[in-house]
Amino acid sequence: MPEPHLRAADTDRAAVATVLGQHMSAGRLTVDEYDDRLARAYAAKTYGELAELTADLPAAPKPRAPEAARPQGAVPACTPMANPWAWHGSAQSSWRSWLTTALIVVTIWAATSLASWEFHYFWPIWVIGPWGAVLLAQTLTRGRHDRERYRQLG
Repeated sequence: MPEPHLRAADTDRAAVATVLGQHMSAGRLTVDEYDDRLARAYAAKTYGELAELTADLPAAPKPRAPEAARPQGAVPACTPMANPWAWHGSAQSSWRSWLTTALIVVTIWAATSLASWEFHYFWPIWVIGPWGAVLLAQTLTRGRHDRERYRQLG
């Protein structure tokens, strides 16, 4: 930390609060100690006051070392050979979001039509139509793109 007499910023107080939370979840602080130190962290004006709050706690763990490089010829984890469902996971998620939205807007349209006892203009088509067309195009072209990439890996 910078010199103890210098004034701390909100981001410094938030960083100390995060560290205190990590130590509480690790079991080094009780909930009461955490609450007390958290209140003091947000009331702190200088770096020295913030440093006092974590002085009796071990330093934050060092980040993990990067994983070893993948050996030549190894199959990447996201290829169809390694996991056939991971390759299209984002497409499934996109279609699931589209379907959820489609159900919501059609339900709203149906409810308003039933409330007035007449069919209103089917406006949900402007929400789900273009979005569905884009998703369909992406799904169809992604399949071709994936087959080409798979052929290059083989």
